[in-house]
Amino acid sequence: MAAAPLYFLTIAEAASLIAARKLSPVEYVDALFSRINALDPQVNAFITQTAELARTQARAAEKEIIGGQYRGPLHGIPFGLKDIFDTAGILTSGHSKVSRNNIPTEDAATVQRLYDAGAVLMGKLATHEFASGGPSLDLPWPPARNPWNTAHFTGSSSSGSGAAVAAGFLPAALGSDTGGSIRIPAALCGIAGIKPTYGRVSRRGIIPNSYTFDHAGPLAWTVEDCAILLQAIAGHDSADPASARRPVPDYRANLNGDIRGLRVGVVRHFWEEEGTTDPEMAAAMNSAIDVLRQLGASVGDARMRTREAYNDTKMVIAKTEIVVIHEKELRERPQDFGADFIGRNLPGFLFTGADYVRAQRERRSMVEEMDALYERFDVLLTASSTPADRLDKLVGAGFSQKWEKPNIYTPFNVTGGPALVVCNGYTASGMPLAMQIAGRPFDEATVLRVGHAYEKATTWRGRRPLLEPGQQAPVLQEPVPEAISAADVDPEIRMIVETAIVRAGLKLDDRQRALLYRVAPPVLAAVKRIRRDRPRADEPANIFCFPDADEGGK
Repeated sequence: MAAAPLYFLTIAEAASLIAARKLSPVEYVDALFSRINALDPQVNAFITQTAELARTQARAAEKEIIGGQYRGPLHGIPFGLKDIFDTAGILTSGHSKVSRNNIPTEDAATVQRLYDAGAVLMGKLATHEFASGGPSLDLPWPPARNPWNTAHFTGSSSSGSGAAVAAGFLPAALGSDTGGSIRIPAALCGIAGIKPTYGRVSRRGIIPNSYTFDHAGPLAWTVEDCAILLQAIAGHDSADPASARRPVPDYRANLNGDIRGLRVGVVRHFWEEEGTTDPEMAAAMNSAIDVLRQLGASVGDARMRTREAYNDTKMVIAKTEIVVIHEKELRERPQDFGADFIGRNLPGFLFTGADYVRAQRERRSMVEEMDALYERFDVLLTASSTPADRLDKLVGAGFSQKWEKPNIYTPFNVTGGPALVVCNGYTASGMPLAMQIAGRPFDEATVLRVGHAYEKATTWRGRRPLLEPGQQAPVLQEPVPEAISAADVDPEIRMIVETAIVRAGLKLDDRQRALLYRVAPPVLAAVKRIRRDRPRADEPANIFCFPDADEGGK
């Protein structure tokens, strides 16, 4: 049948077998559920399994294929969804107590497109609370674990999507990405994942995190598989006001392995000058750059703004939006949110309307200044995350005094173009390493082409995590935040915090108030770093226009 076990088939491999009637979709689904049931207790990738639906869809796919009605490379292919994608009649929890009874009546646009392609839904996957927060133990479901070592983190926040694909539970999953939430779990779990251009994939029916920065996209074992998934879900949706009216190219046809003459701009300062450089990550990057040169690409250095500058702008905008999205529940039932969500997101109430407009003006400037780089380079290359840390170091990070550290992914949420993560090695301890390939807006084809050529020229896709039934994942313990009271806080900051609490109509307990006091200083420092002296005519990034006024509808 195939050299790989059924549970390690790529989408492309499985599709070829299904199309040739050498693999039954029903047999495939049954094999995956057997693996899920044996191993997911130590990985925690799933919130809800949809076994009955999956088998019904698989039987229907098999009948259609036998009858000569083959729909294409996703027909009969199992997939999973980050549990913020609406599914008609199936729990969409947001991994939160707040929505643990939320049963949508309609499918998200992306879900419907996968159904139309003949794909088979296996279940809903773990995330962080409403795709924010962090790995937490005070939520209704446990955090997902990294299949390469279950003591370690999957990356946030499409955590179950990354874990399920890496573990061989699914060949395909969808995630969302507001500041790296597709690319981080792809990197830490050793798979491929792409954040498409903003507007390329509909956000309709996905619980929002930030209207300005939310993207939906695929996670899979290979770049080719990501191209297959993106082909199915990309395209205009009149019901999504940000959806772009751009033709969707044939992504898979462009994967020819030829990148001769392509210009690669290496954004070295993101990992060599900003923050601590992991030596194994740096070595993997240097080796990957050599591979791209050997494949015929032209490589040069590129510079963008600092990671901190993009992060400041993104956080002011995104945190303002997320507290508005959840404002009613934060006012009426704050106790139903996890401490990590509160610590990371309640600071959105500290921002003013003026702060938001300044950040949106800065965002527009950041987008416009990318044009010079797009003229010089076909793609931009950066390192990805440092190797996955231990989970016991990260639970409760949302109430850390560090608040949100600038990551290497957020710049490409701010600038809006596509960004792909591919594995580029492993540490001595066996944890995945990865790199990030970004491109011009709506040029996913070139980004995928470079990533695919790199994968084909290296051996990293031949290695899989080893999981054995009956193993126990290490026990985690939720940390208790250090006590802090109003008396411990600078009087000016205390006044800002208390004014914001009153203005927002929040009823916080002592613990929640302490979390807000703790994160207020770095939050307010980020606001002050955003430029305040722009010319009067500088527009913000989210100016209104009618959808028919331009190609993008934005």
